[in-house]
Parts: sequence; C-alpha cells; structure tokens
Amino acid sequence: MALAQRDRIRDEKINGVVFDLSPSPRYEHSLVNGNLFAIIKAGLKDSICRVFMENIDYVYNPDADDYLEPDIIICCDKNLIRGNSYYGTPKFVAEIISPSTAKRDRTVKKDIYEKAGVDEYWIVSPVERAVEIYYLNNGRYELVESYVTEDDEKSEHYNLKTEITLRRFPITMTLEEIFAI
Repeated sequence: MALAQRDRIRDEKINGVVFDLSPSPRYEHSLVNGNLFAIIKAGLKDSICRVFMENIDYVYNPDADDYLEPDIIICCDKNLIRGNSYYGTPKFVAEIISPSTAKRDRTVKKDIYEKAGVDEYWIVSPVERAVEIYYLNNGRYELVESYVTEDDEKSEHYNLKTEITLRRFPITMTLEEIFAI
C-alpha cells in the first residue's frame, strides 16, 4: 500500500492482512493515550529519543510491507524514520486496548513486538483501568507488573498513587496520572 493511501486511513497490515482501525475508539482511549504521551514526552525532553502517538507506523517486516500503528511508541534513531514510518526497533510500545483490538493486542501484536526485540511493552485498558507491563528477557516477554486501579482510599488495595517507571528511561508516573479523565 502506498504511503499516500496510508495517510488517509488508519489501519495495520499484519502478516499480509489489512486490519481497519476505524471507527475511532471511545473517548477514554484517547484521554489515556494522551496522558501517557504527555508524561513520556516531558520525560524525554533532553533525550535523542522521541515519542509518537498513533501517527507513525512501525514497519516490522519491510519485505512484506507489514506494519503496526502503536498507540505510543518510543523511537531512538531518527535516521530510521521515513515518511510516516519507523523502520528500527522501538524501545517502548504501549497499546491502549479497546474491545475491538484487545485480543490482537494481547496475542499477535505482543508476539510481533517480542520477536522484533521491543524491550518494554505495555497493555493499558481504559475501561478496566488496568496496566500490564512486559519486559523482554532472554528474547521472551515476561509479565513483570500488573495493576488494576483501586481508587477507594479506605481499601487495603488502594493504589492510585503507585508509581511506575519505564525500564530504560527515567520517566515515572502514577496510575492516577495515567487514568486521569
């Protein structure tokens, strides 16, 4: 598919199959995505790395022109950005799941990121207000943290103030900041 065509629609091409990402997800998806983007962008202000939000394709198989459109992606080699596509290995990817993408984000896309060598992968659910954090260890993803928010301050499981730090970047955020709506 030509770049000009990809500019007009939101889609992904996984193993030769094109998946339409329309219609736009619920507003909570966009708010959580924006929260993560803003926090990471501020944390990368003095870095050579850049964060993108839903506006750059990650070409994981250039021979077949297979690409994903991550919700959040950190790219550290600007020479590997061509047009609206990144051809390197991202350092971090977050997918904000919705009912229509949850299965693909948790299986196929997770496997693609793992095989490509993406160091850290987050699956964030705005509906459940949950975060799963995977680190690449010895070529395989390991679930290292899993949070479901509890905002009742009287509960022994209250965790909105829990801090999460990206593995390779000095960027820290709370569950409360991620899920602020």
